[in-house]
Amino acid sequence: MALENASVGGAPVPRRGSPGGRRPRATITRVEVETDRGVFMISVAAKLANMHPQTLRMYEARGLIEPQRSPKGTRLYSQQDVERLRRIHEMTAQLGLNLAGVERVLGLEEEIEAMHERIEEIEVQALRAQVRLAEELEEVRRSFRAELAVPYRGPTDLVRAADMPSAFQPPSERSADGP
Repeated sequence: MALENASVGGAPVPRRGSPGGRRPRATITRVEVETDRGVFMISVAAKLANMHPQTLRMYEARGLIEPQRSPKGTRLYSQQDVERLRRIHEMTAQLGLNLAGVERVLGLEEEIEAMHERIEEIEVQALRAQVRLAEELEEVRRSFRAELAVPYRGPTDLVRAADMPSAFQPPSERSADGP
């Protein structure tokens, strides 16, 4: 409970133990840990998941949870493990599933996740193939432009239609001029 802005009748209340009655500010240090890193011992993880530690051991024996181990063999649970324990508890307590049902649900969820990852991989491959095809198509277009391009030498190359040989004139004009 911070009383930094405490006042009586609009006047600030001095703090004890420092010049001017102010206490030195307490520093708060926050440590962020990856959610998959094992940091909680079994008793802490059990409290966070609202379970008995023996229940966590049973879930581990059934393969529902796999805590990490310290070098001395102590179980270390991560935040993800605690979330999984909460989900297991929700499925058993609220949905009425037995542990075999929970195993099946978790297995199906893992399959779905693997399928989503595979779909993302295929989408990336498809996008790369699309880019590669677009580049190849542009290269083909450039090569056709180079083959079809007619060099322009200047205004002297222009020819009037009246000066064109009769082979290039429309049939109506050729019959009037002759063969």
